Amino acid sequence: MDTMTPAPLPLYQRPGFLLRRAHQISVGIFEEQCRPLGLTPPQYGALVLIDASPGSDQSSLARAMGFDKVTTLRLVRGLEEREYVHRALSTRDRRQHELTLTDKGRALLAASVPLVDQAYQRLVSPLQDDELQELLRLLTKLESGLGANARVKLEPLLKPCAPAVQTPASAGDRPLPATGTN
Repeated sequence: MDTMTPAPLPLYQRPGFLLRRAHQISVGIFEEQCRPLGLTPPQYGALVLIDASPGSDQSSLARAMGFDKVTTLRLVRGLEEREYVHRALSTRDRRQHELTLTDKGRALLAASVPLVDQAYQRLVSPLQDDELQELLRLLTKLESGLGANARVKLEPLLKPCAPAVQTPASAGDRPLPATGTN
């Protein structure tokens, strides 16, 4: 009797399934690495963007992260409750809140740099350098070609001010992506 290994279901080869699974892996690694700080990927992304553009408003932050306004409001309120972010009514538009990092927020961001770098290195460890570059190229191509179809639009922060906290890769390691997340 000939035994055959069953083929995986087509579901497991679909890009959407694999992208969702890759995201789950990415979040899991990030949260495990940053558990001592109690930091999640969205919180880290918000801290990086607020640091890069102090005084920006919540709507701009939402667009820069590709989040809806309600999710961003909850994220910012949580960071404010933990005293990492200061919200103040905008002097330009009283309907908006300007965001800045507190000293405690800058300290958290600085403390997160080595942990986020370690999470990133773990995430990309199965890939060779050329494979990583190809993956990033293909993901960027997907986003630029189909980003308009997303439920929430992304407006990347293009010209950030000099951040107070530098987030370089460790010497000799693969460079971190410029997105501010893992």
